[in-house]
Amino acid sequence: MYPGYSAEDDYPRLEAMLAGADPGGGGDMEPGSAVTGGAGAGDGGGVLGLAGAVTGATPAVRLPLVHTDIGEDAHRVDALLEMGSAARLAARVDELRARGAQAVVWACTSASFVFGREGAQEQVRELAQVAGLPASSTSFAFAHAIGDLGVDQVAVAATYPEDVAELFTAFLKSFGTEVVAMRGSGIITAAEVGTWGWEEVRALARAGDHPEAQAVLLPDTALHTAAYIARLEAELGKPVLTANQVTVREGLRLLAHPVPHRPRLGALFSAAAA
Repeated sequence: MYPGYSAEDDYPRLEAMLAGADPGGGGDMEPGSAVTGGAGAGDGGGVLGLAGAVTGATPAVRLPLVHTDIGEDAHRVDALLEMGSAARLAARVDELRARGAQAVVWACTSASFVFGREGAQEQVRELAQVAGLPASSTSFAFAHAIGDLGVDQVAVAATYPEDVAELFTAFLKSFGTEVVAMRGSGIITAAEVGTWGWEEVRALARAGDHPEAQAVLLPDTALHTAAYIARLEAELGKPVLTANQVTVREGLRLLAHPVPHRPRLGALFSAAAA
């Protein structure tokens, strides 16, 4: 379930990359350019699940989206609490069931961690109950991805205003992760974040990095990152975790699906992490 429309085209790109395709000739295509070959590409909606096609010995994964109504587009606590409210998520559950969903991830970081760890847990618990499906959110996806990488110290490079970014660091700290650096960018709307390309994403990651960080986190699902993960890791010399990337990994976890070896998706999809 994805809030509104900002970087939703990351998901057909990620789907194609999971299947072993290399969209855009090296995965470096700019946001908004066409992606073909993924089972969910061009699909007007849907949810994470296993497709009937087979890639190698394991079922292919589909990553089409159900878009939720975001209300006010603002990285502001009150707006984010409303964006992630039970009523807004429940409003799209019938569509999830109609599409034969096997798992659902609330693909929004800020409108999950803003509730705090206990509130975010209640959010996905209610979603799972209403949908009748295993459920999670991008905030928990980050916590699990950090554990998968086996790192203890991270840097947060956020698009959000600093007060919102601080809530993300508090969420991570509740899992025992040490946040050695945090940078907020002061961007209010997801719409603006969705216009960022390689140069802006690169600058964000570099500015947010810290010598003691074992990984750098870019937490906004409105930020296009699927095409850039390998390049970012090469530049920084360490794992990079991005919101849409970890959301997909979380979906695989919910499905108990093997994690494919896909270096273009970064260390999180390397053989060591898998």
